[in-house]
Amino acid sequence: MIGHERVIAPELLDHASPDAARANLRDLVRINRYLGGHAILRHIMSDFVRSKDWHFSLLDIGAASGDMGAMLRHRYPRATITSLDRSCVHLEEAPHPKLAADAFMLPFAAHSFDFVFSSLFLHHFTEDQIIELFRNFRTVARRAVLAIDLERGPLAYYFIPATKWLFRWHDISLHDGPVSVRAAFKKDELLSLALRAGLDQARVNIHRPWARLSLVAPLR
Repeated sequence: MIGHERVIAPELLDHASPDAARANLRDLVRINRYLGGHAILRHIMSDFVRSKDWHFSLLDIGAASGDMGAMLRHRYPRATITSLDRSCVHLEEAPHPKLAADAFMLPFAAHSFDFVFSSLFLHHFTEDQIIELFRNFRTVARRAVLAIDLERGPLAYYFIPATKWLFRWHDISLHDGPVSVRAAFKKDELLSLALRAGLDQARVNIHRPWARLSLVAPLR
């Protein structure tokens, strides 16, 4: 059930075998492609990047198989998209450049990227950890910190189990989907964490029917 507060619980992907992880990641690509992730990121970037010929750099944190970055590469061929994930298995399908690293100890100098971005990543962490992550993102970014995550609510909670017959979701997806939604955010919760991290210009939008939130925090 969905409560009034976030509930963080273990997800099966965290300890899945490589083959099971790959199957779940294929589900996540489908979710991003058809259920709002790609469309929301395209919309966010259109506010910053007016021409498909522009050069910019973006660090995708918690990138997994790198599908969000791959979509951006296709739209902006001159962009440099770097995928970062803690798991080498998750990164197998991600295009280069990519690296396995800890988001809490980013191996980059200050202002190394125009944009620092995460998708369906922040809900895995406690409030204090999210504030720390936002501060890390702010340090490494030049132009903006960007994030897409889930909106906590019944639509998102029941969607994956209710559509098993249609999409044939993997067992990990059937378990981790509702768990992720219980750990997700309301709009004001995510905005409050960003402001506490010093992202003073942050704004959060709701995207329905996709049950997603997008955070955009310009740095200049």
